[in-house]
Formats: sequence, C-alpha cells, structure tokens
Amino acid sequence: MSHKILLVDDEPRLLEGLKRALRKEPYTIVTAGSATAALHIMRGDVFDVVISDQDMPGLTGTKFLQIVHEEFPDTVRFMLTGRATLEVAIDAINSGAISRFFTKPANTTDLAVTILHALQHKDLVCEAKRLVRATRNPAGIIEDLERDYRGISNVNRDADGAVILDAQISGHGELIASMRETVAELEKRSNTNSKAEPKE
Repeated sequence: MSHKILLVDDEPRLLEGLKRALRKEPYTIVTAGSATAALHIMRGDVFDVVISDQDMPGLTGTKFLQIVHEEFPDTVRFMLTGRATLEVAIDAINSGAISRFFTKPANTTDLAVTILHALQHKDLVCEAKRLVRATRNPAGIIEDLERDYRGISNVNRDADGAVILDAQISGHGELIASMRETVAELEKRSNTNSKAEPKE
C-alpha cells in the first residue's frame, strides 16, 4: 500500500509547488487549503505524514497539529512556516504536535529526505508493534508452526524428563546444523510472508 502525505496550506501556489517538487516520490500526496478541510479529510482516510503551514485562517498550524496528535497519534507531523519564531517552536514542541520545522521556502530535497526517513521509522515502529502483538499469542505461533511443520512442537522425553533427540542426529554438530537449517527455513518463510502481507 502506498504511503499517504497530506499537505496543508492556505496558499494554493505553495501547495502546487510542493506537489510538483515531490511528484517523483513513491507516495500519494493529498492537499488541503485549511486546517478544517484537512481534519475532514483525515477523519475519512489514513495518512502517514501531515505537513502543515502555521499561519492559516481559523486554526493555526500549531492548534491543528495538536488535534492531529490527539486523534491520529501514529501520523508523523511537520510544520511549514514563513515565520519560525521561538515562541511558535516552543509551543509546538512542548505540545508534542511536531517532530520537525521547515521554513518557507522549503528546501524540497531536505523535505523529501526527511519524509522518507519518517516513513521508514514509522514502518519499523508498525512492524515492531505487529511482532509484539504476535508474541503475545505464543499458542497461535505454535499452531502456525505445527500446521506448516508437522510434529515440530512434539518433544520426546525419557522417564527423568530429559529430551530425547531424534535418532538420526548423532552429535551436537549435526544437531546445531539441523537447527540452523530449521531457523534459516523459518526466516525465509517469515520474509516471504512479510512481503506478501499488506502494510498496516
């Protein structure tokens, strides 16, 4: 699924300029001419990054991004402003509303690189959360492994409770080699599945 970026500014020419500058990037770009319009759009769709101007009629960029922070905490938030005062910066950072400031006119190369890094970080966080959720259900993981590798969860023990190794494995070297083969196969299968699964 393509990443989605929302650009918010009351200057149509600036929005078009940013869209044009970012047109070759591998994500979908949506624009909004006001904070109110942007909130309406965000409440109907999922966005990975939102970049907002500070000085707009109605809601300021700081107030808008505070709302985005509360309603859509997983969305990365940047501010674009022509007047990056210390007061605005402190207000935005203290409220947790933004992670980066850009001044107008924005350096589009810097903007594109920062967006890319933000998306990579967001994807890593999402994958980590997915893995945490998966490990909270170990029974489900064992069931999946048993389905794909029948007998993998069966452990033979002797009367004292010691694990009885497969008779075909005659030493610790062969055991380690066998384990490595199994781990490699599981990693290969995991990589194949992660590529096939849609991103969250």
